[in-house]
Order: sequence, then structure tokens, then C-alpha cells
Amino acid sequence: MLDSLSLRQKALKINLAKRFYGTFAEIGAGQEVARYFFQAGGASGSIAKTISAYDMTFSDSIYGKETTGRYVCESRLLKMLDKEFLLLQERLGDSRGKDHQFFAFSNTVSALNYSRTNESHGWMGVRFQHAPQSEISEVVIHVRMLDPQNVLQQDAIGIIGVNLMYACFFLQHNPEAFINSLMDHLDSSRIEIDFIRFGGKVFEAVDNRLMNLHLLKQGMTHAILFDEKGHVVLSADHLYKKDVLVVRGSFRPPTLVSFDMIKAGLQHFSADIKKEPSEVVAISEITIATLKAEAGDVTNEDFLARVDLLCALGQKTLITNYPQYYKLANYFSRLNVPNLGLELGIYNFQQVFTDSEYSNVEGGILSAFGQLFRDNVRVYIYPYKSEKGDVESLDNLKVPENFHHVFEYLKENRKVLDVAKPNREILHIYSSKVLQMIVKNESGWEQMVPPSVAKTINEKCLFGHPCFIGRKNS
Repeated sequence: MLDSLSLRQKALKINLAKRFYGTFAEIGAGQEVARYFFQAGGASGSIAKTISAYDMTFSDSIYGKETTGRYVCESRLLKMLDKEFLLLQERLGDSRGKDHQFFAFSNTVSALNYSRTNESHGWMGVRFQHAPQSEISEVVIHVRMLDPQNVLQQDAIGIIGVNLMYACFFLQHNPEAFINSLMDHLDSSRIEIDFIRFGGKVFEAVDNRLMNLHLLKQGMTHAILFDEKGHVVLSADHLYKKDVLVVRGSFRPPTLVSFDMIKAGLQHFSADIKKEPSEVVAISEITIATLKAEAGDVTNEDFLARVDLLCALGQKTLITNYPQYYKLANYFSRLNVPNLGLELGIYNFQQVFTDSEYSNVEGGILSAFGQLFRDNVRVYIYPYKSEKGDVESLDNLKVPENFHHVFEYLKENRKVLDVAKPNREILHIYSSKVLQMIVKNESGWEQMVPPSVAKTINEKCLFGHPCFIGRKNS
């Protein structure tokens, strides 16, 4: 995704504009972003100050201490932006404020250490004015550096920093183009952008949920997490070293079965790991592949509807591009999750035993199985009731003959378990059937979904509901 401008041209355009003026404050990975602006020439036209507080004592004396003891975190970045932008206004407001747009660029980054034992990541942000003396706007991103060498990671930080600065000043009215430009002169093998937040005057109309979905659709990240209020949060902060139960589904719409899967799965998993249910983070997970298969291209309306409905049930929601379960297990392994429960329906579990799923996996299906069925992973199967009334579970599940011995091994070693105590009175409810009833405005579907879901679908005309003016017909 190369822009027509080189990095030097981007930095030089900002320097020579003679209307952008501000501070670069960088912690960790060197003064990589400021360096580009100095080397481009004309930096005196845009740079008021650069600062790099490597020592923790110096950093604390400037920006204050972090209660968590962490320095590569969003709260540290925000303190840096607060401090540096306030100083600009206090010291230069009278002399330059009338004809300059002030900015503060900050980052706090942990590049690869000498022993290669750390997670290479960083927070980066820009607080800026879109016009002299205007209200402030802000963009914050989180990145993971994937280069195998420290010096290459530093270089990637410098590149994405220049791209972020340029986008803030020249692409602020086109958020999707803004996001795409962040990867100019980079690719996904070098850096991952797994969080972005727009805020302030310029971005009042921007929906950050859709912007993070755009990151996922463009391949800039592999997963985005929403909390119970529908806010995008960073998985590494909210799930790190926590026991997690993941319930995969389409949730189009969430039904009573969906809710029971979460409830019954949480009870079973927490008992297995000897924890209270309140100590386990339950997450509803949807893959981009599922979204596309059911709705064609991933429409904003369909995406937001599912997130809103799951939030109404008090659920955290994870959207991923991991159709294969072993990749999902690897994702949580990176977050150092002590115990992971994966809950699937019968149909989804059968896909685990499909050779074509592993055609591109180094080591083939056995390698993928080893990654999925780790010592700290348990897989739970929720039963299925056919239209004929037959209930399918692990006891009568059919798998391909060549996987029979593997399947028996997984059952005998309790790596795969039937969910205990599912509500068998509601197994006749299928999301696809409920969806058809909603679209056709047939009565009875409201009794197949939680009350909050029915209320939201009717009020917001979700999933093709043919809403009427005035009260809905009974």
C-alpha cells in the first residue's frame, strides 16, 4: 500500500507548510519519528521541541508515575500528550497560537530486547488542532512490531509515525484513507495495528467500532475486542493472564440457545479449572469468514447489529480472521491465558476434522492439532437437535474414519467434552430459522431470543426486519 509520496516528502510537506508547529516526545526505540523530520529539512518550521525520557526516574518526574508500574501503556501515552500539548499552549500560545496549528506527537515503545524475550509493541498518538486556536482532535494507535531485529523495529516505528502525522494533517476527513495510509512503505509482516481511536472535534462523526473493523478487513490486525459497553479495547490489556471461555457462533441473531451456550459453558469450564464463574472472562467470538459467508461483504449495519445485541446480553465480543481453531488458540497463547475454553456447536466441531483446513499448515493436521489441544485448552461441544428430533453429541458424533482414533484419544483424555447441563428444552431453536421469521415478520420469533435482543431488533429494524411506521403489527 504505497503512497505516491515518499517518507521524506511527507515529512518535508509538513515542515514547509509553516502552519503546523509542535513537540515530539518519544520513550523507547529511539527518536525515530523526529529523526525523519530533521533529516527531511526545514524542521525549524514545524518542531518546537523533541524529548526522549529513557530513564524511568526522569520519565516519572516529567509525566508522573504509573500505578501499574508499566511504561508502555495507553495511560502513559495520554499523560505525555496532555503534558506536551499544554506546554505548547502555555509557552507559545501568545506568540504563535494565532497563525499555527499546534500538535503533540508522542509514543512509548518497547522494541525487541537483547535476549529476545519481550513483547515488541508500542502506543503512539497525535493531539492536534485542525486550525489555529481550534478545539483539539486526537488519534491513538497501538502497534505490534514483528521484525526479527531491534534496528528494523525502530525503523518501522519511524515509518508509521511519519504516516500517522501526515494522515492527521492531510487525510483527517477520510478516515478509511487515513487508516490505509498508516501502512505506506510497510507491510503486515513488519507491523500490526491492532487498535485505533479517533477523538475530538474533527472526528465527531467517526464510529471507532467501524474504524477498528476496517483494520481487520484490511489485514492490519487479526482480532478486535469489544467490551460489554461496545467500546473497542486492547485484548493484550483486558485478557492478559486471565482465564477465558470463547463461544464461537454467528449470533445472527443471538438466540436463547446462544445465551445458554454462554451460561452452561461458563459453569462447566469454571468448575473444571476450579474457579468461580466471575473469575472467568466469557467472550462471544465471530469470524470475518462467518460474517462474509452469511451477509456477503461485511456490511457496517450487520456488523454493528451483532455487536450491539451481544453487548445487550452483557457480553464481550471478539471479531477475528481466524477460521481455524488452532489459530485462535495460538492467539490466546500469546496473551498468556492460563486456561482457555473453546465452546463450539456440533457442526463447527466437525470442521476440525477436515483435511482441507490444514493444507497450508507446516506439519499438517497433526501440527495444527498439537497447537489447538494444548495442555491448558479444553474444547466443549454444545448438542444439536435435528428437525427430526435426534440429538447429536459426542456420543453419536460421526467423524471421518481416518480421524476415528484421534477423536477417541481426545475424548478419553478429556480434551473434548460435552457441555454439562445444556437446556434441552430450547435445542429446537436455530439462528437461521429465527432470521427467516424476522425477515418475513412471522410471529413467535421474539420468544426464541432473549427479551433485550427482541426489543433491540424491533426498535432498530435489524437483520432485514420489515419495520412499520408506528406500532409493529401483532
